[in-house]
This record gives sequence, C-alpha cells and structure tokens, in this order.
Amino acid sequence: MRFIKMHGIGNDYVYVNGFAQAVSDPGALAVQVADRHFGIGGDGLILVLPASEGTDAHVRMRMFNADGSEAEMCGNGIRCVCKLAYDHNVTPGIRDQNPMRIETGNGVLTLRYQTNGDGKVRDVTVDMGEPAFHPETIPANIDGVERIVNHDIKGLFNWPTSLGEEWIAECGLDQRMTCVATGNPHVILYCTDVSKVPLEQVGPIIENASVFPARINVHFVQIHSRDELTMRTWERGSGITLACGTGASAVAVAGVLTDHNNRRVLAHLPGGDLTLEWKEDNHIDMTGTADEVFTGEWPG
Repeated sequence: MRFIKMHGIGNDYVYVNGFAQAVSDPGALAVQVADRHFGIGGDGLILVLPASEGTDAHVRMRMFNADGSEAEMCGNGIRCVCKLAYDHNVTPGIRDQNPMRIETGNGVLTLRYQTNGDGKVRDVTVDMGEPAFHPETIPANIDGVERIVNHDIKGLFNWPTSLGEEWIAECGLDQRMTCVATGNPHVILYCTDVSKVPLEQVGPIIENASVFPARINVHFVQIHSRDELTMRTWERGSGITLACGTGASAVAVAGVLTDHNNRRVLAHLPGGDLTLEWKEDNHIDMTGTADEVFTGEWPG
C-alpha cells in the first residue's frame, strides 16, 4: 500500500489515495500505521476518496484516530486532503477547483487554497461551517441549559489523587468550562499558564468523563490579548497532539461567548499557528498551512 505522510502544523496523519487503491479495514490499519515505534507514526489515518453520489463534493475524506475510532472531521487533516488532491492530481479537473469542496462526516466543506512558487498547495482556508452549542449536540449530560458556557466543573471530574489540588492553583485554572461542537465535540477551559497543566494526566479523565457520553476533545487556553491566545490539546482517541483545527475553531468561538477574545484571533498551538475568524454569517474560517513530509510503501 502506497501512503503519503502529511501534517498540518504538526497534526500528522498517514494519508492514502483512495482513488488509486482500496483499504479493507481502515480502523485496524490506523492503529498499525499510527504507532510511532512500530509503524509509520502519526495521529491516525486519513483516506482521500471519490465523493459520494448525490453530493457536490470533489473528493471525500475519512479520518481514523490512532486508536482506530472514526471521527467526523479534522481541521488540520482536511487542509492536507486539499493539498494531496491538488498536488497529486487525484482525479481529472481537480486542479481547476478553487474553492475545492470536500465531503466529511460533518457534511461538505469549502476550502480556498493558494499555491507557492513550486506550484504546490501551501496555505489553505477552510470554511469550518457553523458551530453548535446545545448539550444534546455536543453531546453532554447537562440539563436545563441551551449552551454550556462558563459552567462550573467542580464535582464533574475525578482528578488523580496523586495530583492533589496544587496543579489547579499552579496553572491558574478557571474552574468553568465551555463546550462547542465544530464537527467534533470540544470542551474549553481557561488558565493563566497552559504550560503548567498536567495534560497527560487530566486530559484522559476529562475525555472519558461520564458527562460526555461520546467522549470529548479537551483544550486548555491561555489568553494573551483579545487577538491572541495559546492552547494545548488532548484529542479524543489520540491523546496529546501538536494541533487540532476543529478544536482551535471551537476555542475561537468559546472565546467570543466568554468575552475572552475578538471574533478574529491568532491561535498558537504547539505545532504552529492558525488564524480563526467567527464571521457574522456564523461560519468559522480557519487558515493554516499543509505540508507533505514523505511517501512510502506499507507492507500490508
């Protein structure tokens, strides 16, 4: 099986051109290839496929986490799907499509791209669609509210006894959460120093908490100004990742809802930067880079 290793600001996946070859069990393959010691290494597997009949999409993406579970969408991954489709000319006429429309588990999204000096895609702006807020949509087992904004988290999560309460004060955690769905479910928490969050320990506890029946992506955010923030992520099914595009989109929206940031904001993630804008039409634009690392052959 031929593959292409790509990343969007460090959010790296193994990509397969499904126009040229088939994958019989993508969930199992994702577990194998994502292993950073015995596989290719990555946050998961993404297939680039022909669009489904009846859609106006040019290509389709399917995304699988490192644990083999299928997710609805990946904001950094979809930029790389656009790059792969264009750079590798997966189907006749694809290079004439700008904007490009890509089918995902969260519907068909529109992407505008720019090519650099070597004629390959580098910067991509994704229309991430409209955010959703209702607890049933997230989903979250919280009754009596239309939106989960600045909701008290005390008693919701069972923190490891080994951590004690010291970490909460050390990172300056605001013990209120905001939840936003942007194709995937996200919970956002604010603190004064994201570097002090013991993410490897608290991330899985929040992800798998009973309040989130479908699990959730977890983001800790440090505000620098109304136009700039830093975030760290624990991704559902993948653990700590260098970037999360749907998460950054959710963070931008949460910041407006909680009056932390403006509708356009620069987000610093461990793997690089994204520019987000929650526009007046309720759609979120996300702009960032897409990079191809190497190609190879997997003996499966």
